[in-house]
Amino acid sequence: MMERRFEQLVARYAQLRVAVVGDVCLDRYLEIDPARKETSLETGLPVHNVMNVRNQLGGAANVVANLVALGIRQIDLVGYCGDDGEGYELKRVLSRLPGVCTASFFCVPDRRTFTYCKPILLEAEGLRELSRIDIKNYSPTPLSLSQRLAEAVAAVGKHADVLIALEQTDRAETGALTHAVRAELGALAQRRPAVPILADSRRSLRDFPRLNFKMNGEELSSLTGMRDASDECTVRSVVAEWAQSRGRSTFVTLAGSGIVAADADGTISHAPALPLRGRIDVVGAGDSVTANVAVALAAGSTTAEACHIAMAAASHTIHQIGTTGVASVDDICALL
Repeated sequence: MMERRFEQLVARYAQLRVAVVGDVCLDRYLEIDPARKETSLETGLPVHNVMNVRNQLGGAANVVANLVALGIRQIDLVGYCGDDGEGYELKRVLSRLPGVCTASFFCVPDRRTFTYCKPILLEAEGLRELSRIDIKNYSPTPLSLSQRLAEAVAAVGKHADVLIALEQTDRAETGALTHAVRAELGALAQRRPAVPILADSRRSLRDFPRLNFKMNGEELSSLTGMRDASDECTVRSVVAEWAQSRGRSTFVTLAGSGIVAADADGTISHAPALPLRGRIDVVGAGDSVTANVAVALAAGSTTAEACHIAMAAASHTIHQIGTTGVASVDDICALL
């Protein structure tokens, strides 16, 4: 039954216009052959020789990649990158995706491209990730850029059927979702109350306006003061109370316990996580959940249906090792 319902929803996906607003990141995988290890003559330190570089989309850009895999044909991306090498690579990967409008994706000289550099050893037993190297911005986003982003949100929001806002940075006011952008999202929610806006923040959703929220159990605890995220009854009660107080739906992922959601009236839905089928890598799973919840709701799904679809998507994504995973329509359908 769920598979047939999913196909009905997917039939509407091609007509949807989706706006993605947030921190657009580059995931850069450096594949290292340990057999080619050397020692530096100058420092005596080990030298890792990179045999291949994979540039993939991360953060809000990986949400976009998931939307493309779902057959969404009209996607507006609002964000920025730096005028640097990482920004060049990020734009090059984005340009390969069909249906993605980057008119509001700004390349600016005074910011760095948000980059996760991931060295990976190609060992006989499989891939092994070494310590990550991150490139971030630690100074506040310039007011001029913040205003451009807010104006872009207002423009794309006029035509969007659903908006997704994703904050990847853990430092307030250093990314794309500045105070001005959050305020514009809140104003848009009031101007177009029938349009779902789903927000997700690694930092905190505490200072976000009244939007639909997606978070994990740890983030829920931080937001509400909930002490035990492992107790399902407590989680359900807290999620329902939070959703009612905000007047918006809330989705909370709970790793192996699946996902719990509450509608604005406090009605609870739950979808279990699917059984593991081998090794897992959770990178990208949250993005798959966010993308699938948002478009399912925009296509007319119930909250419960959106949860089940999201869990199928996450299950496929976590079984992709050493990559920033995505889930296509066929991938999801096979697990429903």
